[in-house]
Amino acid sequence: MAVENSSAPSPMPIPELTKVTTEACDAALKGVEEYDHSKVSEWNSQIINTVLKALIAATAPSTPSTPAPYRFTVNSTIVQQGLIDKSAAADGQVANAGKRGMHSASAAFWDVKRDGMWTFKYPGADEKGLDVVVSVTWFALS
Repeated sequence: MAVENSSAPSPMPIPELTKVTTEACDAALKGVEEYDHSKVSEWNSQIINTVLKALIAATAPSTPSTPAPYRFTVNSTIVQQGLIDKSAAADGQVANAGKRGMHSASAAFWDVKRDGMWTFKYPGADEKGLDVVVSVTWFALS
């Protein structure tokens, strides 16, 4: 699920940004079966760097002396879902069984005609017991 929270045009077409972000999440979480706190920083960094590089490449000026048209921020949040196997919780082994709720929000003060933000919830994370939300913010420079 992707949401564009701006009337400004995206620096990269939204279908392409969705594809890049999905592929970044797929690559970072390849082989992952469950949340591993010791690896989350690595997963987040890989997702962020992949999306950021794609945005920079897609908006790079054709001549090196021309300044870049945008500045970007990319945020990746990975949340561990609660235990989904409720039969284990029924035996009293786990106190917090089931999925956990999550809500994230962002706001900014900017030029609504040139700057914007986009949020994406990675659909492939659910089967790994995770929620992954990636947000991109862009600021036009000229």
